[in-house]
Amino acid sequence: MSLDTSASATESGAAPRPRRWRIASWAPVIVLVALCIIIGLINPNFFSFGNFVRMSQTAMIPLVLGLGATFIILMGSIDLSVEGILTLGAVILSMLVLNGANANDLGIFGIFIVLAVGASVGFINGVIHVRLKVPSFMTTLGVWFIGVGVANALLGGMATRINSPLIRGLAIDRFLGFPWGVWLALLCFVIALIIQNYTRLGRYIYALGGGEELAELSGIPVGRVRIMTFTLAGIFYAVGGILAAAQLGLGNAQIGNGRLFTTITAVVVGGTALTGGRGGVHQTLIGVLIVVVLNNGMVLMGVKPSVQIGVQGLMIIAAVALSIDRKLIRIVK
Repeated sequence: MSLDTSASATESGAAPRPRRWRIASWAPVIVLVALCIIIGLINPNFFSFGNFVRMSQTAMIPLVLGLGATFIILMGSIDLSVEGILTLGAVILSMLVLNGANANDLGIFGIFIVLAVGASVGFINGVIHVRLKVPSFMTTLGVWFIGVGVANALLGGMATRINSPLIRGLAIDRFLGFPWGVWLALLCFVIALIIQNYTRLGRYIYALGGGEELAELSGIPVGRVRIMTFTLAGIFYAVGGILAAAQLGLGNAQIGNGRLFTTITAVVVGGTALTGGRGGVHQTLIGVLIVVVLNNGMVLMGVKPSVQIGVQGLMIIAAVALSIDRKLIRIVK
């Protein structure tokens, strides 16, 4: 599970990661395997094919959202606009494809428009953050509320039912027993993995997370990389909006509620450090599976929903505590 970042370390002038981080990257995998064994022993239904399908359906949206958030966190930034872009994308999609509110039927072109909207909002995030020097936390927080507000204004507080066979097919039609939406999420994962490991943008993202000043001295266009990364994240969030709309069969202004917490939890639990420079989309996949398996197991064991939320909160605190190298941090604000 360890990722060779020697190329990015060379470009940024940063020292290679300590060996303990390469060992620690296996910890989420060990936790995932242990959870599966324990839950399976308590309830054998956990290992049924039907339960695997249910878990894959639950995991597909957090995975796609987590991929976008991972790139941002690897830079050492934060993106809170997840729910805003997802909601806006889902609402626009519901109004462009065959639906119960108007005569539009753009089909696959509606999907391309939603992806373009996601990229545009992500680009705006990046430009405001870089050019106006507004912290990423505040920039994306504002865009989150703007996205939800625009989506609510478009629908006037109502919901639009999606009748498009293409969109509904992502949640209903299956290949090898799994919905097409699951395969789309896996395709997004492969694309993200290629970007991370085999492109200049991926190397630059790691370099920024390892030390932005060193990266800039090495000739890396820091501002441009940040804008491109926020744009890329916006596309992944838009895909999440498409999958959410397909899964619910409608678009409304509440469709993104609660997605941000699950997204950040999955990224951090997977082992990507909030300080940037360590982790990756491969670890986010493991983090998503840990969150989904744990939630599924608690349901199978009859744990109350209120307790499930508390367990998630404890899990993210523990994950952050384990991911921080306290020797490198003198002051915590």
